[in-house]
Amino acid sequence: MMGMIPILFLIYPTVLGIIAGTVVMLFMTKVQKPWSLFIFGMISPLVMFAAGHTYVVVVLSLIVMIIAELIRKIGNYNSFKYNMISYAIFSTWICSSMMQMLLAKEVYIEHCRMMGDDYVVALEKLITYPHMALVALGAFLGGILGAYIGKALLKKHFEKAGIV
Repeated sequence: MMGMIPILFLIYPTVLGIIAGTVVMLFMTKVQKPWSLFIFGMISPLVMFAAGHTYVVVVLSLIVMIIAELIRKIGNYNSFKYNMISYAIFSTWICSSMMQMLLAKEVYIEHCRMMGDDYVVALEKLITYPHMALVALGAFLGGILGAYIGKALLKKHFEKAGIV
């Protein structure tokens, strides 16, 4: 729903990185198998593509998920440090939904027309390459914060419940 207000559109990757940290960190703790994060991470981009988003979402997410998976592999799938960095990179996949405005502009604008011309004009002003660099940085930092929150919640609640 944050995407309904154009300026909030730029911060939702950061918010998503923070909120999803617990779920993804639990997943990485429970499933320590090669390519599991890649498969888990590609579900949403593929659903978005099936729902009408452009190829940009799938291609950029594919690159991000491969990098995240390779970093996780370096830590042998059980290192918090490498899982945190992996999740921070993983969190940047959602930026691909905004990159459509820069890389497939005509198709994306047609898709956004249902929100009104004022919305499209506001997005065109907000989504620039410098802003996207800040959005990706925000998603990365949100991912780090989300990983720490996830670690704390895993220790406090999931270990006590015997899930982890």
